[in-house]
Amino acid sequence: MKVVIIGGGAAGFFAALSVKEHHPKAVVSIFEKTQKVLAKVRISGGGRCNVTNGSDSIAHMTKAYPRGGKFLKSGFKQWMTSDTQQWFEERGVPLYTQEDQRVFPVSNKSESIIECLLEACKKNDIQICLGHGVIDLERVDSRWELTLKQEQLIFDKVIVATGGSPKLSGFNWLQKTGHKVVSPVPSLFTFNIPNHAVIELMGQVAPTAKVNIQGTKLNSEGPLLITHWGMSGPAILKLSSKAARILHEKDYHFNAQINWIGIKDHGKVFEILEEAFQSNTTKPIEKVKPFELSKRLWNYLILRAELNPSKASGEFGRKSLNRLVNILCNDDYTVMGKTTFKEEFVTSGGIELSEINPETMKSKLLPGLYFAGEVLDIDGITGGYNFQAAWTTGYIAGKLR
Repeated sequence: MKVVIIGGGAAGFFAALSVKEHHPKAVVSIFEKTQKVLAKVRISGGGRCNVTNGSDSIAHMTKAYPRGGKFLKSGFKQWMTSDTQQWFEERGVPLYTQEDQRVFPVSNKSESIIECLLEACKKNDIQICLGHGVIDLERVDSRWELTLKQEQLIFDKVIVATGGSPKLSGFNWLQKTGHKVVSPVPSLFTFNIPNHAVIELMGQVAPTAKVNIQGTKLNSEGPLLITHWGMSGPAILKLSSKAARILHEKDYHFNAQINWIGIKDHGKVFEILEEAFQSNTTKPIEKVKPFELSKRLWNYLILRAELNPSKASGEFGRKSLNRLVNILCNDDYTVMGKTTFKEEFVTSGGIELSEINPETMKSKLLPGLYFAGEVLDIDGITGGYNFQAAWTTGYIAGKLR
């Protein structure tokens, strides 16, 4: 049996290795159109490779995918985060889990993951063919004919693991097979807030922020990082993923509401402030900091509430406190664009999931055709979820059921 995997990324490699595990006699090739394999693995996590997430709960995992969570449920029963960790550790790549549940190699180098995958392919006689871009894919009799620039090749089974594409045109060759494609839009990005005083605080973090898109019910929470162009950090990245399609429709011009301290109850926040100020009546409010915020961020928010930071706490009345509560819990920023998070380009969109069997990753339309990874309309929030979707779908597709 001749099997080709189109795409040399995480899902493609795992699919190829799964084919050899389940069909040891199969002749397996990976076709990668560029001259580099595992490019996203190399840059993930700032070059450390956030290989998966530490959660062992399928219910938790499925909630981490704005698109594709339900689809992945049966897949996680076959290959879960613990399976991924065990697989790499058994092959000499020890891993560790951070407090935020992100899992990295102990080496803190993505090369450890890349070398492991390349070595596994070598041991299993998997051929890696660089510069092999597939132009067309056609069912001929009971096999598959692949058209490349210089040649046409025949295979028994095809696994498509080409990743996402920023443009719909990148899926043209797959649409010719009759498969529907959900138009791609960016799904993991930071918020640009140009020419705003907040960007002078770059590097400051609000550890327990809540963020929502004004006019929608979309929200997220977690650490918020102020950058030299606007806002980033897990709270923003998670929200960008959840709101990918809506923000694309808005052309990335919208209002973001920030709760800097993560406490929804305004009355409770008022009480905390009132008690702190009354207990330190002679101290300037800039030195009375009842919430987990840096000095610079606290000072900025006091000024934003149009209060004097050097004025004694006991001199502020109810009206002033309410202004500060409103800024802490309901601050408003006009976002004017986006920036891709580092180089980790993730897209929402891809092959329509209703046309794929979630138990096998097999096309419901055509025999002998399978899909894995981000080429499907699956995308997760930041935290190792996108790689886990790649390992899971790749492993299942490679069973060739």
